[in-house]
Amino acid sequence: MRLMPMTRLDIGSLEAICAIADHGGITRAASHLALSQSAISHKVKRLEDGLGYGILDRRAGGSKFTPEGEQLLTYGRRILAIHEEALSNLARKPLKGRIRLGMTEDMANNGLPEILGRFKRHYPDIAVTTTTAQSLHIEQQLDRREIDIGVMDIFEHQKRPSDAQLRHTPLHWVKAPDYPLDLAKPVPFLAFAPDCFYHHWAMQSGLPDGCRLETILTCASSNAIISAVSAQLGIALVGEHCLTNNIAIITDIFPQPPSVATIIRTSRNAHNAAVRALKDSITSTFSTRRASALPTA
Repeated sequence: MRLMPMTRLDIGSLEAICAIADHGGITRAASHLALSQSAISHKVKRLEDGLGYGILDRRAGGSKFTPEGEQLLTYGRRILAIHEEALSNLARKPLKGRIRLGMTEDMANNGLPEILGRFKRHYPDIAVTTTTAQSLHIEQQLDRREIDIGVMDIFEHQKRPSDAQLRHTPLHWVKAPDYPLDLAKPVPFLAFAPDCFYHHWAMQSGLPDGCRLETILTCASSNAIISAVSAQLGIALVGEHCLTNNIAIITDIFPQPPSVATIIRTSRNAHNAAVRALKDSITSTFSTRRASALPTA
C-alpha cells in the first residue's frame, strides 16, 4: 500500500529528532523527553514514512543524520523555536526571570552575542547576565550553582547525557612551518591559561621519552596564541577552526589529542521555562549554521 505524502509536521516528532541530535542518540533522547525508546523510534519512523526518505543513518549507530535529516532538523528547530515563542507571547503570563550565563571568549566572538540580542527582543522580561571565563571555571560555576547555563568546551568523551552539543572540533598540535623542534630540550609551550583543560591534558598526555614541555606564555585569547605560534615562540594546542596559513600541524611526534565538543550545560537547579527558552534558542541557531555549512549536491 502506498503511503499518502505527509501534509503536516507533528511537534512531538520534531521534538524527538531535535533531542536525538542534542543528546547523542535515541536512548538519551528518550530519557530527556521522559519517553520510551520505542516511542522515540516510532516518531522517527512515522516522519520517515510520511516524508518518503530516511532521517537517521542507521549504519552510523542511529544518532547521525542523513543530509535530508539534517535539513529536516534545521526546519524542525525553527518550527519549535517559533512554537515556543508563540506560546510564550500568547500566554497570559509571558516568560519572566533572570538567567546567569557563562560562556568562553571564543563563543563571545562567534555569534553568541547576536543570539542573546535576538533572545532579548523575543523575551524582553527575561534578564540575562553574562560573564566570560575559561571552560573549567564555567564548569565549576555550574557545579556550585553560581550560573544557570554554561556554554563551554569539553573533551567529547566527557559529555553528559543532558549536554546539548553545538560544535565538534578536532584538536591539533601546531607550530610555525619553519620552527625547529628539539625534543632534547624543554619544548616551549604556549597555553591559553594555567586552568585551561588543553594545558592539563598536554602536561599529562604521555609525551615522547625525554620530552618535556615548558610553558612560556599563557593567554586567554586564541588570536594571541596563533600570533605567538606564527612568531616561532613555541608550540600550542588549538582547535581546527583556529588554523591559519601561518601555522603547521605537528604530526607523528606528540600524542593524538582528543576531539573537543562545544556544549550547553545547565546547573542542577536551573530547569525553568526561561532557561529552556534560551537553551533552545542557542541550540537551534547553531543547528541552522551546521546545516548551512553542509555541501549541496
